[in-house]
Amino acid sequence: MSPPKLELVAVKKEFDNGSVAAVDGVSLAVAAGETLALLGPSGCGKSTLLNMIVGLEAPSSGDIHVDGMSVLGRPVGQRDVGLVFQDYAVFTHMTVAQNLAFGLEVRRRPRDEIVRAVAEVAELLGMREQLGTHASELGGSQLQRVAIGRTLVTKPAILLLDEPLSNLEAAARLAMRRELRRLQGEIGLTIVYVTHDQIEALSLADRIAVMSNGKLRQVERTSTIYDRPDHIFVASFLGSPPMNLLRGRLLRDATGVRFQSGTLGLALPDLHQAAAAGAADIQVLLGVRPESLRLTPAGSGTWEGRVASVELRGSEAVVTVDAGSLALKVLVPAPGRPGDGEAVGLAIEAGNCMLFNAEDGRRMASLDH
Repeated sequence: MSPPKLELVAVKKEFDNGSVAAVDGVSLAVAAGETLALLGPSGCGKSTLLNMIVGLEAPSSGDIHVDGMSVLGRPVGQRDVGLVFQDYAVFTHMTVAQNLAFGLEVRRRPRDEIVRAVAEVAELLGMREQLGTHASELGGSQLQRVAIGRTLVTKPAILLLDEPLSNLEAAARLAMRRELRRLQGEIGLTIVYVTHDQIEALSLADRIAVMSNGKLRQVERTSTIYDRPDHIFVASFLGSPPMNLLRGRLLRDATGVRFQSGTLGLALPDLHQAAAAGAADIQVLLGVRPESLRLTPAGSGTWEGRVASVELRGSEAVVTVDAGSLALKVLVPAPGRPGDGEAVGLAIEAGNCMLFNAEDGRRMASLDH
């Protein structure tokens, strides 16, 4: 079996004499030709991790492998890794052609090789007609294409993209997402894509690695991670609105296992034996997506509640329902939505719920079996 294209081995980065761990023991492998999104909020350590991969920062401990070989100690430019920054870093006084050629000229490549490589990348990016245009005359999405092209022309083994679309307007972001998917499909690059935008991650990546507080919380295929989060942070970060996480206790009696929060209870199906072991009277979080809840007429639901607020989102509305001490968000079609203060029922199917341990935040079980 061939080694991963990129592998991080217990990588750690500390600041302030070890009192702050910006990256805390991250291990991760990225296969050749894979697009992996590194997703998390600002300050979670994802950009620091990218800087260590490219060589702008040195890890405090751990190792970084490209094609099975450690790159620690190799300077920037000798790791076969290309980095595209959030702010483009395009030379506005140069033409598109001069920008694309810059990396090869620094490497003192032959002129005919530079001309051929610039033409190939310009064709790939659909910018052949703009080669003579100064970068100062370009719009944001064109500048981002130039920044990506300037990296692609050096033919890196791995392309690192650090929040590449965050400075673009919505329409330009959508167009660039399509462009990146096309480029990846045509040239089969290995891409690590850093973003705080879950829509970008879900639409572009083969797998998503979610970070918070310097730690890697979950790495999973894009098609799976939304439905089966392994940690309460992942559950709360993915989704708009995010998963409802309801604090209560997991109780076992003669009738079976149930979730209890104050006066509200929910009978749960049989759990996996490992999850059910020791399930008597422990604190848990019950997770349920807003789209998995259903509003019913008052007096007919699993639980009873009252509408606290209604937020319109085009064809849908987010309804916040106060039920006992719990507040639950429910996603409903905008037509026929309830009004503020209206009494409603909540239909909850245990099979659409998940259980998380309240102490460590890890998923105990999905209840869909």
